[in-house]
Amino acid sequence: MHRADFRPPRWLRNPHLQSVLSSLPPRRAAGERALRRLGAVTTEHVVEVDGGVRLQGFHSVVPGTEPRGLVLLLHGWEGSTESGYMRHSAATLLARGFEVFRLNFRDHGDTHHLNEGLFHSCRLAEVVEAALEVSRRFPSRPMLAAGFSLGGNFALRLALTAPAAGLPLVHAAAVCPAVDPAAVLEALESGPRFYHWYFMRKWRRSLLRKRELFPGLHDFGDEVMAFDMRGLTDWMVRRYTRLAGIQDYFDGYSVSGGRLAALQVPVSVLAAADDPVIPVAGFPGLGLPAHSRLEIAEFGGHCGFLEGLHLGGFGERWVAERLETAAGAGARATIPNSQTA
Repeated sequence: MHRADFRPPRWLRNPHLQSVLSSLPPRRAAGERALRRLGAVTTEHVVEVDGGVRLQGFHSVVPGTEPRGLVLLLHGWEGSTESGYMRHSAATLLARGFEVFRLNFRDHGDTHHLNEGLFHSCRLAEVVEAALEVSRRFPSRPMLAAGFSLGGNFALRLALTAPAAGLPLVHAAAVCPAVDPAAVLEALESGPRFYHWYFMRKWRRSLLRKRELFPGLHDFGDEVMAFDMRGLTDWMVRRYTRLAGIQDYFDGYSVSGGRLAALQVPVSVLAAADDPVIPVAGFPGLGLPAHSRLEIAEFGGHCGFLEGLHLGGFGERWVAERLETAAGAGARATIPNSQTA
């Protein structure tokens, strides 16, 4: 599979239609039906890591099969393990013979009660530790990872830190990853207001839930909820982290500017030239090493890549193809570099 293989019908080439349809309940429901058709058995796990941090995840396997590998799936900001792309990706990977572990980031899904502290995007350490624990619970098989949007950013950073952490990661795939957080915020501020409204609505709801659960720790007033995304981000960083401000925070989880040049674990990246949330201009400058691959599709929107009314996506098939190739190639899979605008 190659990015040129994605040719949606003309009526489905609008980036906003792609982005919106991919996040609607019918796509989530279609993903759930796909999992049921496979007869997948899913078990909840709560993974505890350093500092008493607890993260929820769901392990899925098709009974009677010998898994060819374990895939850790990471969702986007204010998404969850039950997002449409997560369910469809899980079903596609299970059909290819993998077992899947879908991980909820802190404060995503129905997990706000598990930890007192707020989620922020620089909390990479707890995701690495959770991945290590998952690898220990399901050992003796290749481990791979895939992420979408902010989850794609985490997947790339997971690959970067895996060797030093002792994580036996073979390959990571990222779909529409957040490359340059500052550029993402600018796109949300200057683009169609719907996207800013959509993410702020979900983030405010998450913050209010934390305040309800831990009022002694999170005693901020309603005036804080009136901030726009830039103002609320800066407030969160100054109050809940040791970083100096919003730019330090963005630098803390950016993967732009050659930060991935030192990758030892190969990665595959799929982006869309028309993505209204993640600016495509940031991708050619990723500076991936020769064993990794970047593909930029002409269409797709943000984590859409829908191929028709059936709501199946090229993105999840692309992830499965890349990880299947990597799992078959062994612990140091190499995929030829292909940077295509």
